[in-house]
Amino acid sequence: MKKFFSLLASLTFGLAAYASEADLVLPDKVHEPSFLHWGFLVTILGMAFGFYHFVMTKRLPVHRSMLEIGEVIYKTCSTYLKQQGRFLGLLFIFIGVVVTFYFGALVKLPVADVCLILLATVVGMLGSYAVAYYGIRMNTYANSRMAFASLRSDPLRLLNIPLNAGMSIGVMLVCVELLLMLVILLLIPTHLAGVCFIGFAIGESLGASALRIAGGIFTKIADIGSDLMKVVFKIGEDDPRNPGVIADCTGDNAGDSIGPTADGFETYGVTGVALVSFILLAVKDLNVQAQLLIWIFSMRILMVITSVVAFWINRALCRVKYAGKTSLDFEKPLTSLIWIASALSIAVTYIVSYYQLGNLGANLWWQLATIISMGTLGAAIIPEITKIFTSPHSAHVQEVVKSSHHGGASLNILSGFVAGNYSGFWTGLAFVVLMFVGYLFSIDIPKGMMSYPAIFAFGLVAFGMLGMGPVTIAVDSYGPVTDNAQSVYELSLIEEIPDKDNEIQKDFGFNPDWERSKHYLEENDGAGNTFKATAKPVLIGTAVVGATTMIFSIILVIQKTLNVDPATLLNLLNPYTILGFIMGGCVIYWFTGASTQAVTVGANRAVAFIKDHIKLDPDAPKKADTKSSVEVVKICTAYAQKGMLNIFVAIFFFALGLACLASPSSVGGNDAVSLFVSYLISIALFGLFQAVFMANAGGSWDNSKKIVEVDLDLKGTELHDASVVGDTVGDPFKDTSSVSLNPIIKFTTLFGLLAMEIAISENFRDLAPYFGLVFVLIAIFFVWRSFYRMRIDDTLENITSQLHAAQGKKVLENIAPQQPAEQAKDTTLLKDE
Repeated sequence: MKKFFSLLASLTFGLAAYASEADLVLPDKVHEPSFLHWGFLVTILGMAFGFYHFVMTKRLPVHRSMLEIGEVIYKTCSTYLKQQGRFLGLLFIFIGVVVTFYFGALVKLPVADVCLILLATVVGMLGSYAVAYYGIRMNTYANSRMAFASLRSDPLRLLNIPLNAGMSIGVMLVCVELLLMLVILLLIPTHLAGVCFIGFAIGESLGASALRIAGGIFTKIADIGSDLMKVVFKIGEDDPRNPGVIADCTGDNAGDSIGPTADGFETYGVTGVALVSFILLAVKDLNVQAQLLIWIFSMRILMVITSVVAFWINRALCRVKYAGKTSLDFEKPLTSLIWIASALSIAVTYIVSYYQLGNLGANLWWQLATIISMGTLGAAIIPEITKIFTSPHSAHVQEVVKSSHHGGASLNILSGFVAGNYSGFWTGLAFVVLMFVGYLFSIDIPKGMMSYPAIFAFGLVAFGMLGMGPVTIAVDSYGPVTDNAQSVYELSLIEEIPDKDNEIQKDFGFNPDWERSKHYLEENDGAGNTFKATAKPVLIGTAVVGATTMIFSIILVIQKTLNVDPATLLNLLNPYTILGFIMGGCVIYWFTGASTQAVTVGANRAVAFIKDHIKLDPDAPKKADTKSSVEVVKICTAYAQKGMLNIFVAIFFFALGLACLASPSSVGGNDAVSLFVSYLISIALFGLFQAVFMANAGGSWDNSKKIVEVDLDLKGTELHDASVVGDTVGDPFKDTSSVSLNPIIKFTTLFGLLAMEIAISENFRDLAPYFGLVFVLIAIFFVWRSFYRMRIDDTLENITSQLHAAQGKKVLENIAPQQPAEQAKDTTLLKDE
């Protein structure tokens, strides 16, 4: 560990003149005509590609009953997103004040320059918000069309609809991101472009954090509230009488579409900004700076092209292989798409690197191309590792099912924990290997060209993991479409429409296959669950690996401003280093508990409401109660925003407060500086393993339930009940806490750079410790508030009296399902392998 800190500290030697954000000046050469100007055309064509698939998806045939449900889901999603937009405006005040204070009061930039930086921050935030809006509109079109397409007995069509929608979102997202960054790079004055990049990245991170965390809380409140009704009342998963189903569909989009889309937008931006910062800080030759900047942005431009070509190749192969077949393993085409995109990206990386960097040295072009390719290869390998723990075909997921046979929900949960822990080891080992190989190829990079190229190599590995960005987003977006398609099918009540077969034959020209349609949707949902899980470690990995470049910038600030040698501070002999590490772990574990607590309390409230308002009268029409559904959506939204506010304010003030306490004017003097840097390193490392463990444990519980429901056809049995309970435990694991750690790591690191500059600036240094103490106390208050102001309303005495009353009146016997439950099947069919 001491050597690691010495490596980080060694980055600072000889770079004192380039340490401040205000000194991130781009070389004028990047504004000269180059390949990058073609990037504007590529991004416009990419957005045209996305819009084309948007229109074609909208035009797909769909029955009116399913179209109506799809529109209801969209309207509730739209309402939720508008509320989140207003909430984002409130959160921006925190960031705006800090940005204005630093650049206006401390750095004393002109008012116009400060306004431009604030504008870049707003644009970054609005970019995350806009692509999220596009994502829900695309997905809500696709889910109703897919539900109707399931009646055709054509699994290839059921593959193409969600995949086309996902590619539309992925290409649109990356092109919007790239277009905005090219505007900053090529059109903003060079002396302001660097700080505008930082402001843009902070805005993206703010938007992604709010939408990801709040969306994760919302979706799991609704999901758990809806799922538990299957156990309590023995009703179907998407029974229209359950008021939680519409909220669950809204949540699927809030958590699995809005959150990941905003998160993906931020990830691609922040990783690029981190590399831009490194190049400007670590490379002294302005011509080399310009070449490297043009090179990494060329990689981004070509990423769009290779992803679209890979999509076309994969679609042609699938048409040849699966056309006319009535069965299909939906995971295989998604896997082939990832590998084709990876191979194309690697090939193009070497070709372009040769032409753009060949003049910098005999070996440099292929060394840097190989380092990026390690990341691109990792983006294909890590999903394969993830599938070992989350795919319905994997031994770990089957083990979860088998352990539930005799052990019920208890052993189901324990087996999921096992899968999550093993996945943490193998995924972490993959990152170690990829980063180590990148380091080996960086050794021969001339040290006179850049200071300590190993950090550049780590940043390039993270950059390479995003080398097939549209495809990564596409397979992640596949899941919410397949999930919602099932719900749309059930909620539409299409099977109860009189003379439905003749109507469909007359209006759409085919005879529906009612028997196979649900099976297709269930199978495809299992594939969607798997590939939602595969994208998570890739995104969290880029956050952690890319954070090293931001930490590098903070060390430069320390070196320049304080004129101290960080090598004497950042080691385990310094007690402040240990304190920072422990503090980072504290925050990660609190965040996990706070986000889960918000889900727990909100779900408790939702379950209580649903129990009181669910109508199982067999004589009543079997349709959704819109009024009750809207109330469940309100409950989910309220707790999502309340939980998000507590979390964001605490994270914000911890970063600001600990940076101020690390000021050399504090009790520890210069030794205290290491407190904040080690805190950031700890956030990244603890966050990586916590996120991977929780995401893959949750994925194993989710797909073990799919095995019980689809492969074994054992709905309504005790085994199914056990798998549902395990799935509800996994819900906040995989879709709330784990995925939210990604934007938390990036926001803390990005905002930490600004916070540290404020804390050690000459005009504020003496006051910083006092403000730091106040800021940390504010953060701790919101930590306290995240539990004690988010508790379940009922007292234990009230719960006891309710249960006694219910038992005395034998209410528990009267809530048995009014409709005959599906006959329980013999679970002894499950046998050990």
